[in-house]
Amino acid sequence: MQQPVRIAPSILSSDFAALGEEIRAIDAAGADYIHIDVMDGHFVPNITIGPDVIKALRPHSAKPFDVHLMISPVDTYIDAFADAGADIITVHPEAGPHTHRTIQAIKARGKKAGLSLNPATPIEAVDYLLPDLDLVLVMTVNPGFGGQKFITSQLSKIRDLRARIDTIGASIDLEVDGGINADTAAQAIDAGADVLVAGTASFQGGPATYAKNIKTLRGGT
Repeated sequence: MQQPVRIAPSILSSDFAALGEEIRAIDAAGADYIHIDVMDGHFVPNITIGPDVIKALRPHSAKPFDVHLMISPVDTYIDAFADAGADIITVHPEAGPHTHRTIQAIKARGKKAGLSLNPATPIEAVDYLLPDLDLVLVMTVNPGFGGQKFITSQLSKIRDLRARIDTIGASIDLEVDGGINADTAAQAIDAGADVLVAGTASFQGGPATYAKNIKTLRGGT
């Protein structure tokens, strides 16, 4: 069953010179999750932050840290991100040779486990794994940079995943990340998404607008 819509602002679009303040502000504005994109310059063509930064940010919010690891190989870093304060750790099936083992390693640390599907990654990547997942992330852009245009072909993937999740009756977050704004948020929700990652759309306008931005993404005015 599709759950209430939750908003996960991506700090990739925040003011990096004031990350602690930004997280406190977006938390107070009504964010449900704090989405943290970790990129290594190898798996994706960009470099962002590592576990030490996440550890430093952890005291600034009690909201779940939704950590998306766009790194390869990923297995050797799971403990570091778990120790840093991640609540949800999401990986890509292409980031290691044994995805089931990776998911089990995340769960063994008491963390929620997510699997991310790039635009060209077939939905079959969740086969035999879905009952072990807490979150499935559909990338509606190619990962690596913020500010990209929403790839509408992924809406059918969202619909198919919604059907699969509902068939097994599990409370699995169906998250969408990439090109999310008021219009594409509505499309993603209509397709079955219940967690929206939004960078620019969350942080545009500065702290005074964050609450309005989040309300708009939920479908409010």
